[in-house]
Order: sequence, then C-alpha cells, then structure tokens
Amino acid sequence: MSTHWFQPNEEQRTLCESVRQFGKTLNAGMRQRDADGVLDREVWRRCAEFGIPGLPIPAEYGGTNRDLTTTMLAMEALGYACQDNGLVFSMNAQMWAVQLPILHFGTEEQKRRYLPALCSGKILGAHAITEPEFGSDAMNLAATAVRDGDHYVLNGEKIFITNAPVSNVVVVFANVNPVFRAAGVTAFLIERGTPGVEFSGVRKKMGLCTAQMGDVTLKNCRVPVSSRLGGEGAGVRIFNSAMEWERTCIFASHIGAMQRLLEQTIAWAKGRKQFGTPLSRHTPIADKIVDMKVAIEAGQLLLYKSAAMKDAGQNAILNAAIAKLFVSEAHVRQALDAVQIHGGYGVLAEYEVERELRDAVPGTIYSGTSEMQRKIIARLLGL
Repeated sequence: MSTHWFQPNEEQRTLCESVRQFGKTLNAGMRQRDADGVLDREVWRRCAEFGIPGLPIPAEYGGTNRDLTTTMLAMEALGYACQDNGLVFSMNAQMWAVQLPILHFGTEEQKRRYLPALCSGKILGAHAITEPEFGSDAMNLAATAVRDGDHYVLNGEKIFITNAPVSNVVVVFANVNPVFRAAGVTAFLIERGTPGVEFSGVRKKMGLCTAQMGDVTLKNCRVPVSSRLGGEGAGVRIFNSAMEWERTCIFASHIGAMQRLLEQTIAWAKGRKQFGTPLSRHTPIADKIVDMKVAIEAGQLLLYKSAAMKDAGQNAILNAAIAKLFVSEAHVRQALDAVQIHGGYGVLAEYEVERELRDAVPGTIYSGTSEMQRKIIARLLGL
C-alpha cells in the first residue's frame, strides 16, 4: 500500500510554516478574551484576510481551492501556533458545517450570496441542529417546516449552537413531514434579521470560551423556498457530509494543540527537579510523555488517512469516526497527564495547562459524542 499520503509536499510544508507564523500573532490578548468569553471579530477578520476560512473553497467563491489534506495540515498548524483554541474551533465549525454544505449542496445563487462573504470574514455562520430533547438522536427533530405556497414556516428551538450569538446566517434543520422522521429532515439558510428567528446571548461553558455558544429560536419564521439548502428530505445527507468533513479537520487542530502541550510539558519536566532529579528522568513521568507522543503520531495518521480518502472521492465515514473518537479521547488523557506532571502549577490559571484540559473535554461531545462514534463504527462493522 502506498504511504505517500502522509508525507506533506513542499507546497504544503510552506503553507503550514506560513500558518504557524501567522497563528503566533493571534495570541496577544488571548488570556483576557478567554476570561471574558469574547470572540474578537478583528482577530477573525485577520484570519479571513490571511485566507484561513477560504482554504477549501474554490477561487470563484472567494477561496483558494485547497484540497482537504492540505487544508487539514494548515488547520493542524493553526491549532499548534494559535493558543486561542476557542477561536480555532469556532472557525473550523463555520468552515465544515456551514461553508462546505453550501458549496456542495447549495444553488449557484446561494454559493455566490454566502461563500465570498464567509471567506472574507464579512459575515459569520452557524450550524443549528441540536434541540433541547434531541442531541445524539439528531434526526429525530421537533422543529418543523411547513410549506405554504412559495414559502416555508419554521418553528422550533435549537440549543448549543456554536457561533449563534455572532452569526449572520445559520444552517437550520427542520422536518417538513415529521411522520417520515429522518426522511423529512430538510436544511434551510436563515439570515439574522429574518422575522421570527431569535438568537440568544452567550451561554457560558467550561472551555473553548472564545467560541461563543447560544440558542436559535424559530417562531413562525417565514422563509422563501429559495432559502432551502438542497431538496426536501436532504437534511440527513447534508448533516452526515458536514460531520464527515468536520470530524477530520476540526480534530487536526486538536493534534496541533496536543503537540504544543507536549512541547510545553517536556520543557517543564526537564526544568523541574524532584528528589534532586529532573522530572523527566522519573520513569512514571517519562512514560506519560511517551504516551502523549504516541497518541499524536497515531492521531495524525488516522486523520491523514481520512483526508486522503475524501480527496480520492472515497467514503470516509468509518475512518472519520475512528479518527474523531481516538483523537478526542487522547487529547483529554494528554491534558490530564499534563496537569498531573505540572503538579500544583497545573491547576493554576496563570500556567494555562488547566485551560488546555477544559478546552479538550468538549471534543468528546461535539461532532458526535464518543458513544455515538462507537455506535457508528459498530454499525459499519456489521455489529
């Protein structure tokens, strides 16, 4: 079997180095933004100007038309250099769950209306599917969309929506025929300011604080048929496609953050002495650090394989689920070990290791919980 797919080429290496250098410039003021739970639109604009959101988007729609592998490598580099994990997550969420669905399922009018503005940072996007009573059972939606002539009338409530408080357009999933359950789920593009759509304030959470989360409520929200994304009943396909992209590329950024934390932990373990010997010379500590490195290497290969399969036009649902499950859980274990190795300093906010742990934990929940990834993998194995 060829293994060339996990060796970055010269163009990819150059891009990643450029992203790393740029990412480091985003860290000024990050601690305060995290403490305040603020997504800085100026920092977002700078990312857009650099070209981050446009990486996987064709030039005709404002992007640079990078393939998935190249984009994933760039997002890994950004996750490494930019300590603002919330910002990186928020941008990933827009790219994979808003921009890519519009690119692959939208009409030409929708692509030209939204993609250049999303790539340039002029507007922000959100993806709204989760409901108060339905999380992992994502297709069993209570939100409805009733056809009324050349319009739909939407009603329902969406919660835990990344970017909702700051978004200008949201991909909303509702059921046009609840009797058909998943077969009736349909996606719509709804803009802020549309009568009947309300956006909540920011919900405070344990980590990824600069990625602002909120709710979207639909009360007799009337939108034209032209706002529908894809056909009636295409919601399941759109959602699954978004998750397949997201589970690969968001978790590439996790790998970058894990590499940064590994380097920080190695430096600490070498410089800190206990019983007259550097921590790194104590076998239990060295073993934890070795496990961190092993997890990063394994996670990279799992993600690179998923991206290569997508670039080759192959179905990567199984591989993306495996990669997401492994990386998200490995990240939490690594962050816990980093806190342990730092000892009392590890729980102090000023050393930021505890923040890395808080930022890692949500990864086992968003883009499908670990339990759901195991369910997907089991189903695809015929179990």
